[in-house]
Order: sequence, then C-alpha cells, then structure tokens
Amino acid sequence: MNIEKLDLSANFDQIALMAGQTDTIIAAVLRDIETGALRPGDFIEDAALMARHEVSRTPVREALIQLEATGLVARVARKGAIVFRPTLEQFLAILEVHAKLEGQAAGLAARRLSRAHAEALEAAVAACETHARTHGDAAADAYYQLNMDFHRVVAEAAGNPYLLEMIKTNARKLMAYYRARYHYTGVIATSAKEHRAIADLITARRAKEAEAAMEQHVSFDHVTALDLLAALS
Repeated sequence: MNIEKLDLSANFDQIALMAGQTDTIIAAVLRDIETGALRPGDFIEDAALMARHEVSRTPVREALIQLEATGLVARVARKGAIVFRPTLEQFLAILEVHAKLEGQAAGLAARRLSRAHAEALEAAVAACETHARTHGDAAADAYYQLNMDFHRVVAEAAGNPYLLEMIKTNARKLMAYYRARYHYTGVIATSAKEHRAIADLITARRAKEAEAAMEQHVSFDHVTALDLLAALS
C-alpha cells in the first residue's frame, strides 16, 4: 500500500471540500444581498456563518476575502465583514459605470438577440407590466425581483459572459438602493413602461437607441441619489 499516495488523495479531497464550502458561503451571502436580507452597512459575523453552514472558520474567511476582492464587503479583523455602503461620491461613480455597462448590454442584445432570448425578454417585460397594472405602487419588493429578471435577460442576451459578470458585481453594490427606489410613488409604473420601450428597441435591432434608453433607465439624478443614501443610512 502506498501511504504517500493515500495522503495526497486525502489532501485533494480536503481541498475540494473546503472549496465547495467556500463557494456555498459566497453564494449564500450574495443571495442575502440580492434579496435584501443583508443591507448596506450590515455586519456579517464569522460565527453566524460558521453556525449557519456548519463549517470551520477557514472557508468563511476565504469566502469573505473573495467577496472583499469584488468590493461587496469590507472585512473587519477577527470579527467578520461589513456589507459595502457607498459614500455619495462612490455611489455616483459606481452608478456611472453601471449605467454604461447596462447600456452596452442592451446595445449588444439588439445586435445578437436570439429567438429564445426574445421570448424570455417578452415574458420578463409582460410580468413587469402585469405587476404594475395589478398592484400599482404596492408590493415593491416583489416588483424589484421582476425588474432584476428583466435586466438579467437583457444582459444574457448580449452574449458576453464577462460583461454579464461585471454587471452582476456592480448591480449588487446598488441593489438596496434600486429596491428602495421602487417604494416611491409612480416608480413601478414608469419602470414597466421603460422596460417595454427598451425591449421594443432591442427586438427592432435598434442598437444605439436601445443602449441610450437603457443607460438613462438605470441612472439616478443627484437628488434621488442623496435621498436613497439617506433612507438607507
């Protein structure tokens, strides 16, 4: 029996297990950010993650290191991490980049739209319109999930996985603020209307117009940005 080979195999198994645990924790934290369970400035405790996922401190630490590298959290020595909460300057800078990325995705989607993505886009827009017509300004958090689905479909239709990942990373830094925005009177109806207009431009293959419309759709004016930052401070 080759003891060295057995030891090496055990080490690989341990590494694979640790990597899987790390990925599970990352996915859980991202899901909590996307659903609003974690808000900007919230503290993420090491001990809570360890207990929740029944893992040691090592995969938790590695998960937080990776999340910190994306800018989604800031680690606190020997304690855990804090969900990223931007200053006004950071908020506006991220928003500027995010609007350009979303616009580029819409432009590429207009050039590359497949039949499957066209059907998915129509379904996403119709769901937003139905919600706006049925609920008005109510159930804002539910509408936000439909809104996320619309933007996901557009980004996937662009056919560029690197662009898709960049959009996801930037969007997660702004999600809490977009979600809060849908609690304002009239915003859901406006959003659904703009989704329809963007989708029509994409399906008509009007790339430049789709890009401009999407960029404007995801942007906030300075006053709105201040209001949202204050609401979630």
